[in-house]
Amino acid sequence: MKVFVTGATGFIGTAVVQELINAGHQVLGLARSDASAQKLADAGAEVHRGDLEDLDSLRSGAAQSDGVIHAGFIHDFTRLPEVCLVDKTAIETIGEVLAGTDRPFIVTSGTALVSPGKLATEDINPPFNPGWPRASEQAADAVAARGVRSAVVRLSPSVHGDDDKHGFIPILVNIAREKGVSAYVGEGLNRWNAVHRLDAARVFRLALENAAPNARYHAAAEEAITVKSIAEAIGKQLNLPVASVTPEASAEHFGWFAHMAAVDCPTSSTWTQQHLNWQPGHTTLLADIGNGIYTH
Repeated sequence: MKVFVTGATGFIGTAVVQELINAGHQVLGLARSDASAQKLADAGAEVHRGDLEDLDSLRSGAAQSDGVIHAGFIHDFTRLPEVCLVDKTAIETIGEVLAGTDRPFIVTSGTALVSPGKLATEDINPPFNPGWPRASEQAADAVAARGVRSAVVRLSPSVHGDDDKHGFIPILVNIAREKGVSAYVGEGLNRWNAVHRLDAARVFRLALENAAPNARYHAAAEEAITVKSIAEAIGKQLNLPVASVTPEASAEHFGWFAHMAAVDCPTSSTWTQQHLNWQPGHTTLLADIGNGIYTH
């Protein structure tokens, strides 16, 4: 299968590209820069120049493909509404090309806000949250209604592994270094789920190969890890004290990240594992932190 991949040179996309190639697929990777193009060529992928805001490049990439994985997202949280609109428009644009063709279209979302405080499962379809304007799932549903075989891969808050420079764990590490303390909110018993990026990449491939229309797949290897235990692991690596901050003081300590530091999002991937025959087997989050990959 020839697969058009957006975000093909990012932390997760790089692993997706390699997973696809190793499984015998051809990859057409979206590249915005010469450096990204070289990275794709070195990986054995075909280069397609463009970016998420170049809608003609998205149309032509999708038109050349047997399926699409949309893993690209502009990670600029200072202009979140704007970049979420870019994401929505990109999904709609690719969907226009794929409508009525039965070619699979895999869209990326997250698990964090699926079912706050309760175990999230793949059958839960949460309402749009105006506090988090990313509308990738709603856009995927809209193109599905137009005859696109679209499915969603929901990623854990922490997709971890070597070369993770911009994920949530590096954010916590940077805040701990800046503040001189590795902190958690309240008792720190709120839970994140996590997945190694190589395990996540396999979910994308399997979802592409087996996509059920409107399905949600959870790339979550570990259901529930307390944020306190994450803070303790970071504090140990940085040789910093570990402390609680009150909910009232969390915005001052964590800044824009305060909501995510306090979110409680345990997540099951039982259905995904059964339906895709996916068994995650790479390093756990706390082991990766303990190995020093975020602090050396």
